[in-house]
Amino acid sequence: MTRAIWNGTVLAESDQCILLEGHVYFPPEAVQRRYLRDSDTESVCPWKGRANYFTIDVDGRLNPDAAWYYANPRSAVHYLTHYVAFWRGVEIQP
Repeated sequence: MTRAIWNGTVLAESDQCILLEGHVYFPPEAVQRRYLRDSDTESVCPWKGRANYFTIDVDGRLNPDAAWYYANPRSAVHYLTHYVAFWRGVEIQP
C-alpha cells in the first residue's frame, strides 16, 4: 500500500497508484479530499496537458500547490484523469 503523508497525516493511500516520470499518482477515490483546497495555479506539460493544483491544509498548516492533477489529460495519458500526485515535502511511502 502506497501512502502520501504530510505533517503526520495520511493524505492518500492505495495499491492502485500509477508511477510516471518519478511521480506517484493516486486514484481519485484514494485521496482524502478534506485536506485539499483548490488553487488557481495551473501549468502545462507538452505531452500530458494542463495540470491543476491543490493546496494542502492539515490542521490550519498550509502547503501551497503541493498536489496536482489532470482533469483532461492528452489522449496519450488519458488514464491519469483526476489522479493526484504530490510534492513539496509530501512523503511518499511505498
